[in-house]
Amino acid sequence: MQLERCTLQGDYDQSRTKVLHMSLNPTSVAKQRLREDRDRLQEECERLQGLLLALERGGSVPTDLESVTGLPSSKEVTELRKQVESAELKNQRLKEVFQTKIQEFRKACYTLTGYQVDVTTAGQYRLTSQYAEHKTDCLVFKASGPSGCKMQLLETEFSRSVPELIELHLLRQDSIPAFLSALTLELFSRQTTA
Repeated sequence: MQLERCTLQGDYDQSRTKVLHMSLNPTSVAKQRLREDRDRLQEECERLQGLLLALERGGSVPTDLESVTGLPSSKEVTELRKQVESAELKNQRLKEVFQTKIQEFRKACYTLTGYQVDVTTAGQYRLTSQYAEHKTDCLVFKASGPSGCKMQLLETEFSRSVPELIELHLLRQDSIPAFLSALTLELFSRQTTA
């Protein structure tokens, strides 16, 4: 029993057994790899501790650590901030120009057609004539069909006051421009004859 235990623990009779050691011993190779990995990880740990200390002090990333961490240098960060500020300023200017052009376009449409067009909700447009007798006199159109290419007149108090024009131009002729033109002429004649 004791002989079995000794054999299992690796004991042997040196007079009768010869032990050969392999030149490329897998255990030795594994131990060497472990040592190299440990040394590499230790070096990386020291570099990261240096980075942490530098950042805690509020300083910039040391140049020897920039390539290791993959973080941009403070010079690059400053340059990127300048680029962002420049892009934001350009975006703000574009918004201002766009707003100005929108107002110009709206005024031109109002002057040329005699109608102020306002978007009330998605796909709904309120048209108010410059010749309207009351500020509440307006027409509401709703875009329908694929890509909103078809317009439908919604009933309003004002639209109920012009049933003849609706019947003739929208129902028979299916022409919104003709309807709006006829309505403009009628409202204009009401103002000039009154």
